Amino acid sequence: MRPNGLLISAPSSGTGKTTVMLGLLRAFSDRGLAVQPFKSGPDYIDPAFHFAAARRASFNIDSWSMGAELIDAISHQASGAELIIAEGSMGLFDGVATRGAEGYGSSAETAQRLGCPVVLVIDVSGQAQSAAATALGFKTYAPDLNIAGVILNRVASPRHERLARLGMQKAGIEVFGSLPRRGDLALPERHLGLIQAVEHPDLETAVAGYAQFLKDHVDLDALFAAASGSAVARPGRWASPPAQKIAIARDAAFSFTYPHLLESWRAAGASILPFSPLSDEPVPPSDLVILPGGYPELHAGKLASAHNFWNSLRAHAAQNPVHGECGGYMALGEALIDKQGVSHKMAGLLGLVTSYEKRKFHLGYRQANLCAPALGFAKGTKLRGHEFHYSSILNQPDAALADVFDADGNSVAETGSFRGYVSGTFFHLIDEAQK
Repeated sequence: MRPNGLLISAPSSGTGKTTVMLGLLRAFSDRGLAVQPFKSGPDYIDPAFHFAAARRASFNIDSWSMGAELIDAISHQASGAELIIAEGSMGLFDGVATRGAEGYGSSAETAQRLGCPVVLVIDVSGQAQSAAATALGFKTYAPDLNIAGVILNRVASPRHERLARLGMQKAGIEVFGSLPRRGDLALPERHLGLIQAVEHPDLETAVAGYAQFLKDHVDLDALFAAASGSAVARPGRWASPPAQKIAIARDAAFSFTYPHLLESWRAAGASILPFSPLSDEPVPPSDLVILPGGYPELHAGKLASAHNFWNSLRAHAAQNPVHGECGGYMALGEALIDKQGVSHKMAGLLGLVTSYEKRKFHLGYRQANLCAPALGFAKGTKLRGHEFHYSSILNQPDAALADVFDADGNSVAETGSFRGYVSGTFFHLIDEAQK
């Protein structure tokens, strides 16, 4: 049986749903409930914040990139919990134009898959009764989707709250709470969105503060009563691990790994061996080394001087596979140019030279057809993933790792590359494409 749940979403990004999500996770956890968090969409930062708030691992669910069996395996992680709280991404109905594995990648599809009603976080700043028209539009746009109600955010005064509530009452929209405007509730951000949870100066204090704020201003009993869900949780099927002993970089420079991949590899009996390049730790003895994405451009100087790490990585790569994603791919190249234009020597296992000084935004789903083996997948395997970075390629002399396309099937220039046992991509793997 899958527990009842809610999906916290909004009309658009920037409404405060992440701080509401963290506050609710901790507030319900403080009641003694086992709360299972999920994140809709390909976000690799929010799940770590969810884990800090709920003290239970959070997983992404994405209808464009994930096949049905993987979605079932991930949602089955809620077994044993007493409440699901999922967080949407962007606006509730936002996705891509071309259908993927199971849908278009919208948060609405995630809510329907889990059977969870939706609670909209509505930013009412600059409006009052008009906010109800927005909520009513969302409620009627997809009649088969259950919009349970709203939480009003950034309310300026008691009068403002009263007017906004009157509008919701007229529209027949339940209001679960009203959050006064507070500038200190925003999470710190940088160019890829929120800073990483591990970098927050005092995350526990922040989460406890969000929880108290939600306890003071939201009807938690009404929210819990509004939760519902699918009656049956299907077990699904995890993917096979790419190796049995997997060494994976884990620190402030390399941390963007989707939780479902690590869980699936562990479930299949693989050993995950974390190590820190920033601490100049050598690569553990292993069958495969993975350098995930992260922020190597912010730590390039320190990485360049991590000689124990580089020497052990080069020794491993002489006979065993190494794979890098995004920031990890950049670190496998000859050089990384930081924001100030300073060039830092990297592994030199690929000829890649990348620049954060010459920034260009790259964002979106990716489909890839492998031109060579990588991450345990054979040549010709079709993969689905997501790309999100600002770095530009100045030089990429090695052979292309894959033919890469966006969600609509348009060719993408960032193909990844390989040399010997070493490979890398700018996209983050999510799932193997359905055959």
